[in-house]
Amino acid sequence: MPDAVVIGGGPGGGTAATLLARRGYSVVLLEREIFPRAHVGESLLPASMPVLEELGVLGQIENENFPKKYGATMVWGRDDTPWSWYFRETNRTYPYAYQVSRPRFDQILLDNAKSSGVDVRENCNVFETLSDSESGAIHGVRYRRDSGIVESVEADFVMDASGQSALLARSMNLRTWDTFFQNLAVYGYYRGAKRLPSPDETNIFIESYGLGWTWTIPLKDGLASVGAIVDSESAQAMLADIGPDEFLRQQISQTARTNDMLSDAELTGAPRVVRDWSYTTNRMVGDGWILLGDAACFVDPLFSSGVHLALMSAVMAAAYVHGAKTDPTLRVPAGQVYEQLYRKEYAHFRELASLFYASNRTEESYYWQARRLLGDTNVGARESFIRAVAGQPPRGYERSALSRGELPSEISEMFASVASDKRLRDATVAMGLSLNLVPRLAGEAKLERRPIFAEGEFQWSAVLSSATRPEGTPLSNFVAALVNLVDGKRNIGQILDRFTQGVEDSEQIEQAHESMINAISILYVDGAIDSLMG
Repeated sequence: MPDAVVIGGGPGGGTAATLLARRGYSVVLLEREIFPRAHVGESLLPASMPVLEELGVLGQIENENFPKKYGATMVWGRDDTPWSWYFRETNRTYPYAYQVSRPRFDQILLDNAKSSGVDVRENCNVFETLSDSESGAIHGVRYRRDSGIVESVEADFVMDASGQSALLARSMNLRTWDTFFQNLAVYGYYRGAKRLPSPDETNIFIESYGLGWTWTIPLKDGLASVGAIVDSESAQAMLADIGPDEFLRQQISQTARTNDMLSDAELTGAPRVVRDWSYTTNRMVGDGWILLGDAACFVDPLFSSGVHLALMSAVMAAAYVHGAKTDPTLRVPAGQVYEQLYRKEYAHFRELASLFYASNRTEESYYWQARRLLGDTNVGARESFIRAVAGQPPRGYERSALSRGELPSEISEMFASVASDKRLRDATVAMGLSLNLVPRLAGEAKLERRPIFAEGEFQWSAVLSSATRPEGTPLSNFVAALVNLVDGKRNIGQILDRFTQGVEDSEQIEQAHESMINAISILYVDGAIDSLMG
C-alpha cells in the first residue's frame, strides 16, 4: 500500500508528490487528463521561484525562454493613466518571475515527479473516496481509466490537488463561496498582440473598464493570454445568448488600451469560461486526507496568486504527511497549523484583492460601485493584512497598488492608525529601553508548545500566538523563558535579575541583558508586548 495517493497532476499535486517521493515515500498520482493539457493561470510570482529551485526545475524553466515577468502595469485607481510596480522593489533575491505556457510548465513539473519515483497514472478520473464506515477516516480512492475499467488504490493519506473540481470538498460539502467577488472569467489566446512600451513589455497588463477588468499576459512565440473578469450573475444570460467568442470580443471592445493592443491580433481557438470563482473550505485537513491548491480555496486572480498558493500548500502538505508518518503526535496539531498558515496566505491575497477593488475610481458603473461595499469580513484577517502591509517599504507592491486608488475611509484610518503605532513603537525602541519599564503582553497573546513549519518540516516549538497571528511566532528557548517572566508587574531590571539568578559571571550577565533588551524590543515593535509602562 502506498504512503500517499495524490489526486491531480497540476503544480500542487506534482510538487507534493515529488517532495514526498524524494523523502523515500511511495506515492501514486492520479491525473484525469493526458499531459500536456490546456490550463489558464500563466503569470507567476517571485515567491514561487524558491520552490521551483528546490524541485530542481528552475534551470529547465529558464531554458524554455518564457518571458520574464518583472512586475505589473495597470489602469486602475484614481484615473485612467497606466502605472507599474516591480518585484525588485521588495524582492532582491528574485526580482522577476515568468509568464509561462501552462501546458509546458505543468508538464515539466509532472515529468519531474515521474523521474523522482512517483507512480503517475494519467487518464485516470477519481470519482470517489474510500472511507472507514465507523470512523469516517479516508484511506483511498476509486478511479476510472479511459477504458472504463474501475480500479481503487488505498493509501495512508489522500492528498486532494484536483483543482477547482475539488473532489473531497464537494463530496463532504465543505466549500464556502465568497459573496464579495462573484465574478467569472472568459479568456482566450491571441497571436500578434502588441506589447507594452519598454521597460514593461513583459509585464502582465490589467485594465479596468465599466463592466469589470481585463488581463493581457505576454507569452512566448507571439501569443498572449487575454481574459475578461465580469460579474457572474449579469454575464450568464449574455453568455448563453451570444456565446463566449462574441462575449469576449465585446468586452475587449469596451477597453481603450487592451483593445488597441489586440487591434491586429488574431484569436486562436475558442475562448473558455471559468464559472467556479472565489471560495474557501470549512476544513482543509482531516483523518487521512488533506486539501491543497485550488481544491482547498481559490481567490480572485487579480494578483496572480493561483500557482503560488498551489506550490506553497504543496510544500507544506508534503511536510505534513512526512511529519505525521515520522511522529504520530504531530498528526492532528500539525494539520491545524497547516490550515492556519494556508488560510493566512489565502486571506492576504483575498484582502489585497477586495481592498484593491474597493479603491478603484476609474469607472463609476454599477460593477465598481457594488465592489466598494466591502461587507462582512474576518476582522482578524483584515487587521493582520493591514499590519503586514503597513510595515512594508513605501514601494512594496501591496502598498504601491493600494496607494493608487481611493480606499474607503475606515480602511484608510486603519492603515494610518497601524502606521502611526508602528512609528511610535520604533521611536520608543530607538531611544533605548530603561530597566524601569514594565512590559505587558497583549491581552490575547499566549505562550504554548505547538508545531511550527520551518526549514521544510513541521516540528515542535515554543510559540507565541495572538489574534493577528493565530499560527503563532516561533520562539527560541531563551525568548520563551523570557516571555514566561513577563507578567505585567516585573520591570525589565527585575526580569533580568530573575533570569540571571545564580549567574556570577559579569560577562554572561551583560550578554543576557543585551539579548533580553533586543528580544523585548522586537516583541514590542511586533505588538506581542502591548505596552511598556514607565
